[in-house]
Amino acid sequence: MKLGIVGLPNVGKSTLFNAITGAGAESANYPFCTIDPNVGVVCVPDERLDKLAEMYSPEKITPAIIEFVDIAGLVKGASQGEGLGNKFLSHIREVDAIIHVVRCFENGNIIHVDGSIDAKRDLDIINLELILSDMEIIERRLDKDRKVLKGDKTIEPEIKLLERVKEALDNGLSARTLELTQDEKEILDTVPLLSSKPVIYAANINEDDIPNIDNLEEVNKYYADVVNHAREEGSGVIPICAGIEAELSELEDDEKQMFLSDLGLKESGLNRLIKESYSLLGLISFLTAGQPEVRAWTITNGTKAPQAAGKIHSDIERGFIRAEVIAYDDLISCGSMAAAKEKGLVRSEGKEYLMKDGDVVLFRFNV
Repeated sequence: MKLGIVGLPNVGKSTLFNAITGAGAESANYPFCTIDPNVGVVCVPDERLDKLAEMYSPEKITPAIIEFVDIAGLVKGASQGEGLGNKFLSHIREVDAIIHVVRCFENGNIIHVDGSIDAKRDLDIINLELILSDMEIIERRLDKDRKVLKGDKTIEPEIKLLERVKEALDNGLSARTLELTQDEKEILDTVPLLSSKPVIYAANINEDDIPNIDNLEEVNKYYADVVNHAREEGSGVIPICAGIEAELSELEDDEKQMFLSDLGLKESGLNRLIKESYSLLGLISFLTAGQPEVRAWTITNGTKAPQAAGKIHSDIERGFIRAEVIAYDDLISCGSMAAAKEKGLVRSEGKEYLMKDGDVVLFRFNV
């Protein structure tokens, strides 16, 4: 999974990226300090792997990973090439989802590119640039399809869909706000739109706001604006303090938990961001366990067993016979795979089996 971190300059975007990846993107109090997209790989926290490791004593533990891409700050006019716009827009096209960082804090020492703090304005600037870029793409595709229509009437449904998308864009609405059938989604997947990508809004707040995290909308007007915007388009939103995440990134695991407890938090912003990302993209993890390796594999919810096997190796998918599956909770409660088999909790599943989050699986195959 590849997530692109976007936002206006000086909203805390690169500070957040540094904190959650430890990749050290330059962070400075001026626009465009990040010229090329910085990439950092983060392990997905999964306590289940630790429990399985206690059971199997593997040579290595391999968690699922998320790739974060820090994309330089967009500015008004980016779709027309302002700032470093076109280059950055192309980087956004390559990600699965967008983490849109919005500044929701006051700090006179950190200059805002537009001279004042206004979360709603900032949201509109970024979203409008993505919409304007998409309008050009839709118009080009429509021109092409209308020429094809003269000799191929089967393209009419696609043209009608693109005209619907164009109307939404003309009205300032992102493509992701449209309700689409599965067939329409498959058509739109062939069009590289930016505003159709799933979005999580990361509302960057002050440390002073942390005690009010449960009623933040009431005490932080900027955060309230972000939440209202996210609700309107069905996107996710997470309050996160980039400064605190930066401090956490420098601590050992046991120190992190103490630090979070002192702040009254159960988990880090990074963990919440990863969970929201999985939910937004409809992702789950299945597990494989043995002495060589305990590992988590990320798949889309609704993936069938052979395709899940293909995540491990294409030969396993090609020669798939069956999957021996047990729910993680059942395996842990039994204490061992042998005990689970005695209780009849290990199932033999075929090609139509839909994988579930936390399935511990052994694939049988023959090539």
